[in-house]
Amino acid sequence: MDRLRIEQLINGRKAKEIYEHIRKHGVVSKIELLERSGLTGSTLTRTLEELTAQGFIAEAGFGESTGGRRPILYTINSDYAYVFGLDISRMHSKLMLFDLQMNPLEAKRWAMDERMTPQVLLGEIAAEAEAMLARRQLDVSQVLGIGIGAVGPLDRSTGVLLEPLHFPAPGWTQVPLTAWLEERLGIPCMLDNGANTALIAESWSVRERDYRHLLYVHVGVGLRSAMMTGGQVVYGAVDMEGSLGQMIIQTDGHRLWGQGNYGALESYVSIHSLEQQAQTRLKQGRDSLLLRLEPDPDLIQFAHLQQALQENDPLTVELFTQAATYFGIGLANLLNILHPEKVILGGALISSHPGFFHTATKTAIQRAYYYPKYQVVFSQGSLGEDALAAGAALMVINRLTLL
Repeated sequence: MDRLRIEQLINGRKAKEIYEHIRKHGVVSKIELLERSGLTGSTLTRTLEELTAQGFIAEAGFGESTGGRRPILYTINSDYAYVFGLDISRMHSKLMLFDLQMNPLEAKRWAMDERMTPQVLLGEIAAEAEAMLARRQLDVSQVLGIGIGAVGPLDRSTGVLLEPLHFPAPGWTQVPLTAWLEERLGIPCMLDNGANTALIAESWSVRERDYRHLLYVHVGVGLRSAMMTGGQVVYGAVDMEGSLGQMIIQTDGHRLWGQGNYGALESYVSIHSLEQQAQTRLKQGRDSLLLRLEPDPDLIQFAHLQQALQENDPLTVELFTQAATYFGIGLANLLNILHPEKVILGGALISSHPGFFHTATKTAIQRAYYYPKYQVVFSQGSLGEDALAAGAALMVINRLTLL
């Protein structure tokens, strides 16, 4: 028997709206649902009974009385189905299993080294997904689907990873991610840029505050960004991974790897640019703890920089402060164009040291044209490394209420 499409599982616009309201607020009384839905009492009762009988929601006791009978409370049935979220990035990839209330149940992380070709990684992901279900004694029929947040550029409609740069392993070109996983696991699969899925997750985590305009920027091997307005991710005509990194901030500057624009932001703010600058300074004779961690400057990697930064090595602190300042300038350009209410910053450079976040945001605020009239909230988010995978899972769950 063929599966129903995810958006067909809940029938009717009002039933979807009621389910979404309960899902968003956690526990909701029948009185509140009656006031918000615009349904008659009998229609609402019938809709709630149908959602309960299908297993989508469950009664959660009784609320406080306001003079009459205590109202029935409803909540999402977290065990109705389960969903996988997958993050495919250049440094690490991660698979997570969630219930419908987005409680994380299982997680597995892979280092993306020279061994991790698409065939190897996808094979290990599929095997681990099956192992997760076996450990939880779950059948594949109980899985709603698997969402993927990946490095781009990619094609969301076909589920294909196009031509991403800087993967350590070969073969990451024209990879049919969704088709491969759907065939192997037998569940629906969806693909989006990891910056978009991270923003979806971070927005969900602060859903009690109705931010209308959110910006997410991920700073690591490259720079990724996503924008949300009115609760919806803003998509361009194409998915162009790394476009933010090509913002020109110094017209006579250098190019990273001899590619892209001269003086582009990623030439000053990325893991590779920091590695290159450290190697250059050491070859010029600068003293640094880095040389005691790795005597050959050409072998200096981001892990060495992180260790030296934690020990307040002067050269490393200088490099990170400079990168944070340049990033703040690029961030100010985004603020002056997009005017988001809240900016969420993630990625390896943001989490490398508190000073990076503080320097970058201070620099951005100083260059925000309408400041202090225009006030923006900066955050490192609440989900950390899990944001991309969690948002990928939410992308699947959100289809339950898609009309």
